[in-house]
Parts: sequence; structure tokens; C-alpha cells
Amino acid sequence: MKVKLFALVSLLLLAQPTAADTFALPAEGSDLVGNTAVTQSRYEDTLLDIARVHSLGYQEIRQANPKVDSWLPGEGTDIVLPTSYILPPVERRGIIINLSEMRIYYFPAAKPGTAPVVTTYPVSIGRMDWRTPLGKTQVIMRIKDPAWYPPKSVLDEHAAKGRPLPNSVPPGPDNPLGAYALQLAIPGYLIHGTNKPWGIGMRTTHGCIRLRPEDIETLFQQVPVNTPVQIIDMPVKVGWSAGQLYLEVHPALEAPERVPGGLTAVVEALIATTGNRQIQLDWRAIEDTYQRATGVPTLVSVPQPQNTPEVKSEAP
Repeated sequence: MKVKLFALVSLLLLAQPTAADTFALPAEGSDLVGNTAVTQSRYEDTLLDIARVHSLGYQEIRQANPKVDSWLPGEGTDIVLPTSYILPPVERRGIIINLSEMRIYYFPAAKPGTAPVVTTYPVSIGRMDWRTPLGKTQVIMRIKDPAWYPPKSVLDEHAAKGRPLPNSVPPGPDNPLGAYALQLAIPGYLIHGTNKPWGIGMRTTHGCIRLRPEDIETLFQQVPVNTPVQIIDMPVKVGWSAGQLYLEVHPALEAPERVPGGLTAVVEALIATTGNRQIQLDWRAIEDTYQRATGVPTLVSVPQPQNTPEVKSEAP
């Protein structure tokens, strides 16, 4: 009996979601945090289960494992965990939300005597007919146990489908905002929780930014009013780590091609990032990373032997 109980407790612990990924902020000139890893699925796992345990969104884990069945990965299947990230090339301050990546980055102000960090969470964003707006804004209010007042457009949509909504939904398990919300200066938009955590990492909202219950609770406790928020749409990110160049590509949200501008846009991003730095690029790796668009940062520079002159990068 004790053996069975221990096994049951072990399985339950494995199924618990982990805390969000928090990393020491890399020095100026370095952009990569975290490490890509591999785990093995259990018989009862789905990719959604594995994603939640490792603080990943649905699209993230699907992109990194395109040949794995989402609902029946199978016992002992290798699952790539895309838990390394190129930080978005914007000011590392406050909250940054990258829509193509479906991920939020929080750069809290470092306290005296402590090293700066960045925390990142997967999010859900607006559907194609309810796009999340781009631009700079800020947090203007923190709300615990928010009530939901559906706007007229949402009321009309549900009524047309034969599923009418009440004019207000009080706090509780039926409230789609969850237990916490950060109100933005953009009227009608929130960063909030959810009562349907398995939808995180998809385009499922009416424009708001949605986090898992455990993630919004942590973020809510850390984010003060007036925190700046920047919403970007950047499917291609290029960054440095230990003097080497990495490329991260996510499928575009709207464009029919892989990314807006195609491979040309990727090359332009690489050239803009390298600037005057002398480095040799691996163009096969670049094209492969673009074609697969797994969202995993990939080394695309050729390591230079010591005492050997470096070659300036040139497009083929």
C-alpha cells in the first residue's frame, strides 16, 4: 500500500505546473536566456499537460514538436521543450508582449543590491476577428476578483450563436477573467487570468492578454501601477550569446507566407543585428530555421577558430 501511495503522489507532483521561468538578465550585448531541453512523455500525457508543467503555451510546444500527436504522444516519446528565448530587441523595461510568440516578458526594476532579472510566461491573444492592438501603454489599475462586463459586441456575438451572456459576471469559477486583472490604459483591454487554462498559447481571446491562473497570480503580485507595457508583433528575433548569433522564427499571425517579407526579411534582420561586427553566417542553418519556424533559437553563425581572422558576413 505504501508503494502504491508513493507512486500516486509522484505522479501528482509531476503533473503540477511549475513556476514561470525567471532568468538573470544577460549583460548588454547578450540576448539569449534559458536552455532548450528534452523530456519524455508518459502514457497518460498530452502535449497540453507537458506544456503546462513546463510553463509553455500550446502553439509553442506544437511548433517545437510538429511530428508528435498532440493528444497521444505515447509512452517514452521525446518532447522538445522550447525553454530558451531571444529577448525582444526593445528596451528591457516593464512588460513586453510579443504577439507572434504568444509570450510576455516582465523586466522588474532591480532592487538595490540585487541583480536584474526577466520573467516570462506564455499567453493567449486576440482571435483574428478580435486582434490585440499594438503599441505602448501602461498598467493603470490592479484588480483582484474582477467582475466581467461583456461589451456589446461580445454580447451580440454570443446571442447570434444562441448562447446569450448576462450583462455582468461576478467573481468566481464562471468568470473568464479569472482571479486577477491588470487594466491597461488602452480602453477595454486587460492582462488577466482565465477559468480555461488549457487554452493558453492560442488565439482565443477578444483582444485581451490571458495567462494561466498560477502565472497571473505571480505577475499581479509583482507589477505596480504605471508599469510600462509594450505590445509588439515580431515573428523573427535575432540575438547574441557568447559572441555567436542566434535566430528564432515563429509563424506569422496574419501573413500567408512564413513571415512577413519572407526570407528576405530574415536576412535583413540578421544584417541589422550584425551591424559592423565581423562574423561568418551559416546560410543553410538560416534557411532551415526559417522554413521550420519552430520558435527554438538556433545557432546561425560559424564559430571561428582561435587566432584565425573572422570573415565579414555577406548575403549569398
